[in-house]
Amino acid sequence: MTGPEPDDVVGAYSWARSFRIWDTYFALIWLATLVFVLGTDNPGWPVRLTAAALLVPLIPLFVWVGRPILRGDPPEERQALGYLVAAMALFLPSAILVGETRLMTFALVPQCFMSLRIRRALLAVAVINLAPVVGWAVLWWPSDQDVFFNGLFAVVTLVFSVAVGTWVIRIIEQSQERAELIAELDASRHEVSRLSAAHGALAERERMAREIHDTFAQGFTSLLMLIQAVEAELDHDVPEARRHLALMDETARLNLAEARALVAGGAPADLDGASLPDALRRLAARHEAALEVTGPVRPLPAGAEVVALRACQEALANTRKHAGGSAAVGITVRYGDDTLTVSVRDDGRGFDPAAAGAGGYGLAGMRARVTEVGGTARVRSAPGDGTTVTVHLPVPCPRSSS
Repeated sequence: MTGPEPDDVVGAYSWARSFRIWDTYFALIWLATLVFVLGTDNPGWPVRLTAAALLVPLIPLFVWVGRPILRGDPPEERQALGYLVAAMALFLPSAILVGETRLMTFALVPQCFMSLRIRRALLAVAVINLAPVVGWAVLWWPSDQDVFFNGLFAVVTLVFSVAVGTWVIRIIEQSQERAELIAELDASRHEVSRLSAAHGALAERERMAREIHDTFAQGFTSLLMLIQAVEAELDHDVPEARRHLALMDETARLNLAEARALVAGGAPADLDGASLPDALRRLAARHEAALEVTGPVRPLPAGAEVVALRACQEALANTRKHAGGSAAVGITVRYGDDTLTVSVRDDGRGFDPAAAGAGGYGLAGMRARVTEVGGTARVRSAPGDGTTVTVHLPVPCPRSSS
């Protein structure tokens, strides 16, 4: 069994998806009409042959003209009107000559509703149903009883045609509406996909920007400050200069490790194979800060540990830049039952958090990181009163021992 042709599948109208059935229906109605016309007793053979001859051109007319028009999406009404006028010019004389030709009505009426607007379709259907009976009665002057029954049959078929035609039009309208809804749905789906991809790209850019800021930018800032310290110490304090050179070497190596971790998509270099307190101890040592860890230390999800480490890095970088060289810095980490709290405080110059741009990109990025994992970040500071950055992160409760 062969599958449907592509054109049969694509059309928006219901008949376009199964037009072979319509072709078969038209052919059967035409063949049955021809058999009835030739097989009737009256009128004589010359008249029946004439009526049959008028029916023969309906087949090529439908195949070469009507069928392509009806398969239009939607059918072009002016062309359809011309086709139907030509079909009726062949059908009506045949139907007036031989009443059995009116069986062809069942093939022509649906085409009117398939291709014309409702008013023109109803007018064409009325002509197809009533004109043959009127013409037949005038031409042959049959008995009153024959006129009555043929007229009644014509009225019944007209009513049936209008009912079926209305149903066909509803199917067409519903098919069009479905096609429009499907098109809108496809467009919406493509737009959602595009926006999702754009959002994903933006989120990735923001993530990369935070990673670069929290690693390379801070590392290069540390190197610059250490270089300045070494330049000031070379003439009068060589041991301190050597210590700062060692810190420069360690910072440069750490930056290289961070770059490799970022490219590989792994954990930060400080957390590679180490616990969060160990990573914070190394960080505190580089920044000459005091570290205090309270609560039962336990492994935490990687996301929470990364955010905690990055928050400390950002807070310490801001302390180095803004608190003053002599400021004392302390880090406190508290492991709670369902919360990890990290606090970085200094007794430096402080600032006004309400001032425009006081937080800078770093603090904004830190808040974004914390918010992404469901935590909160708070910055308390005042001019001359130091700064405290506190981050609360939700973490799983520890399992109770049995």
